[in-house]
Amino acid sequence: MKHFGLIGFPLSHSFSKKYFTEKFERENITDAKYDLYPLENIAELPKLLHKHPDLCGINVTIPHKLNVLKYLDWIEHDARTAGAVNCIRVTEESPVMAAFSGEVGVKGHDFRLEGYNTDIYGFETSLRPLLKPQHDQALVLGDGGAARAVKCVLDNLGITFKCVTRRPMPGNILFSDLTHRQVKNHLLIINTTPVGTYPNVDECPPIPYEAITDDHLLYDLIYNPEQTLFLKKGAERGAHIKNGYEMLVLQAEKSWEIWTSKDKHP
Repeated sequence: MKHFGLIGFPLSHSFSKKYFTEKFERENITDAKYDLYPLENIAELPKLLHKHPDLCGINVTIPHKLNVLKYLDWIEHDARTAGAVNCIRVTEESPVMAAFSGEVGVKGHDFRLEGYNTDIYGFETSLRPLLKPQHDQALVLGDGGAARAVKCVLDNLGITFKCVTRRPMPGNILFSDLTHRQVKNHLLIINTTPVGTYPNVDECPPIPYEAITDDHLLYDLIYNPEQTLFLKKGAERGAHIKNGYEMLVLQAEKSWEIWTSKDKHP
């Protein structure tokens, strides 16, 4: 039996466990199981892997997408650029290869951990079909771990962007300073904050919604509820809207593809 799972803390609500359990049943995959592994401190990762030697793949969620990097033996290019990993492939490391590469000495473990960011794939694949020529400037609401994949995709697509945050950060705009003109000039707006997530469905990021037009595209990484107040307010102004469900499905399927791939990396 091959084991897969999700690490993070807390893990009270998990899209991944439900998705993969249903996927295994639907596709008659009988030799795989997906579990939740609440991990408050990322330093507990090596102990977890030794306790569960059948773990072949791990999804990573808040708060470990950034601090897991130091435990990895290899990181895919876009994940390294984003500085965040949400998918790990676990493979056995032979003593000969480990000694040759020096990885056991550096990382202190006898297995190989490869890091990926499938959020990048999921977001880009779901966003591309919606883009129109006018969507060449974006506002990214929030600048935490979830925003890293979004910013990487926007860079890859040549879309200039500004991040909007509650606290002052170099180069960012404060929510309190965001103007109508800035909203009108940035026709792609992406919410990477958790504001509006169930059960707080009556909340939304504080932006001047009256400046939104039918040329705007509003994308919310949240998938529960299906239509956040952020998206509702955009739709009321005629904007095209998209929630984060398809992105989650795409990133999950990409994770599965990575875990079951036989590709070798240096």
